[in-house]
Amino acid sequence: QVQLVESGGGLVQAGGSLRLSCAASGLTFRSYTMGWFRQAPGKEREFVAAITWSGGNTYYQDSMKGRFTIARDNAKNTVYLQMNSLKPEDTAVYYCAARENWGRPTLMSGYDYWGQGTQVTVSS
Repeated sequence: QVQLVESGGGLVQAGGSLRLSCAASGLTFRSYTMGWFRQAPGKEREFVAAITWSGGNTYYQDSMKGRFTIARDNAKNTVYLQMNSLKPEDTAVYYCAARENWGRPTLMSGYDYWGQGTQVTVSS
């Protein structure tokens, strides 16, 4: 049974930082592209960032470039999202997801597995 478990969310002031983690089990983690998505209240889920199986390639939504960094540790079956210079508009539930190939990593439909999400709240 595949499980993706996010952690590291919480309440932070604007300008602060958080590091999210997503621990994977039940799949050959090193073979999967991993992505982060988020969903704010009343809005659709949107792409945040993705990373190839090796970590050699990453891709970000434009508004996150320079503030967010995705990384992975295949020895620990974990993907991370370092978030700096947080803004109130970053408030959302953040989800990690796994897909077997790179394809079009911004599309939710390409992901095979999803975590339950972790809440990030940024106060002004």
